Amino acid sequence: MRFRRAARRSGLAGAFFGLAGGLVLCASEAFCVVEARADVVVGVAVPRSGAYVSVGEQVLRGVQAAARDANARGGLDGQTIVLDVQDDACDSNKAVAVANHYAAQGVRLVVGHVCSNASLAASEIYAANGTVMITAASVAAKLTDRGLPTIFRVCGRDDDQAKLSATVLAERFRDKKIAILNDLTPGSRNLAAATKENLNRIGINEAVATAFSAGDADDAALADRLRDAGIAVAYYGGDAREMGRLVRISAERGFKPQWFGTSAIATQEFSTIAGPASNGVLMTFYLDPRRKPEAAAVVAAFKAEGAEPEGSTVYGYAALQALVAAGDFAHTTDSKRIAATLHTERFDLVLGPVGFDAKGDVTAQGYVLYVWNDGTFSYAK
Repeated sequence: MRFRRAARRSGLAGAFFGLAGGLVLCASEAFCVVEARADVVVGVAVPRSGAYVSVGEQVLRGVQAAARDANARGGLDGQTIVLDVQDDACDSNKAVAVANHYAAQGVRLVVGHVCSNASLAASEIYAANGTVMITAASVAAKLTDRGLPTIFRVCGRDDDQAKLSATVLAERFRDKKIAILNDLTPGSRNLAAATKENLNRIGINEAVATAFSAGDADDAALADRLRDAGIAVAYYGGDAREMGRLVRISAERGFKPQWFGTSAIATQEFSTIAGPASNGVLMTFYLDPRRKPEAAAVVAAFKAEGAEPEGSTVYGYAALQALVAAGDFAHTTDSKRIAATLHTERFDLVLGPVGFDAKGDVTAQGYVLYVWNDGTFSYAK
């Protein structure tokens, strides 16, 4: 929103006066023009409590850096970006409450959520209100398969991740006993089921498929059960904390299978909890944008501040960057026009030149295989 208001004022000719909500330009002693610019509020819905805090912090750091950089270049369509950060704790009910908060406040641009169950629950409210929601980390295929016109993601899809996981298991461990584990959370359960389905379709059957309650399970008993079953490869789609505990406790009990995780463990928290036992753990995760030349300046800025933009950090940056790019292209802050622009145009982001398909999925490269060593992960050979 911009408007100009004339006002008589005594003052210095040609001077600029900063006022709340605008700028006063005095062309003469007798005549001033007040140019007011409204801020554009962008919601940021991430877990700041619960099991996925570390991923939420990654996304938030990325969004904050993108907002800072965008504002230094003039904001979103000339308006200063202000972030409204809300904690959804990766809980569906809390995510709905956050979405209703944004609706009541008139916030129509949202970066979030992190966990797929939270995004799925909140996205119905966003779609009904014409709010653009763009997630940096929710991978559930259902999120975009519904074709809601204002729902987007810059990350990959869990069905693509499951296909890669099954392919790796088949190609590298065909003759090994494989266990597929899930902790009953929606994301873990869906990834385990999809990986199992893809693996079975290839013609390989797992030796063990089991579910347990993360945080309440006797990790030592589970490790012993897998060891006694002769498991050589353990696939688990759970969070960094629980997998870190399983890997560490298993190693302490002399059980050292080939552990195989997902994008949920792409955080330093996993290796910190697992300790030396994290060495050699495989993981599927999005293409590491830190290696892309388009992200070099952003990565360098993070490192100059003493921060490593690991995991979903750069994807958080890309999510807000996409909103800004679409708004600037269409010269608007209107959410529906930004959504339409995201669907039809391509943008130069830290992920490279990308667009969004009719579902809202990003056209960037999907998942690749990584391996953990010495507290960090790199591409697996």
